[in-house]
Amino acid sequence: MIDPEGNQIGILTPDEALAEARARGLDLVEVSPNSQPPVCRVMDYGKFKYEQSKRERESRKKQHVVEVKELRLRPKIDDHDFQVKARSARRFLEEGNKVKVSVRFRGREIVHRALAEEKLAGLASDLKDLGVVERSPVMEGRQLVMILAPNKTG
Repeated sequence: MIDPEGNQIGILTPDEALAEARARGLDLVEVSPNSQPPVCRVMDYGKFKYEQSKRERESRKKQHVVEVKELRLRPKIDDHDFQVKARSARRFLEEGNKVKVSVRFRGREIVHRALAEEKLAGLASDLKDLGVVERSPVMEGRQLVMILAPNKTG
């Protein structure tokens, strides 16, 4: 048995340990049930759980969840529309999110896959200061997909 300050009290029967904890107005918590003999600690269990949840909340507050934002383009996109999409991708990368850029082909547009690959390469080169190509352009069904990830240093 261990007291609230962390000092070892000794080996006690379960009834004696429970009586000791009640005398101090605290709880008897089994810390290591598999050891021989099992180790118990006298502590305020409610306070312990509260402080543990507080630490968890604090650590969750500091972490950043990376989202995957998607941009959809067409192979025959105009220059100005392309620049608007590039600005959106830039903003997403600055926020620390990944960007999934997909070029959807309709009908016979699928013949002009090289045109779409040029557009994606242009977008990647425009954003090379903020992000890196995590996955190069790959066909998935009737769309060409590329994933950009933010730089580690940014």
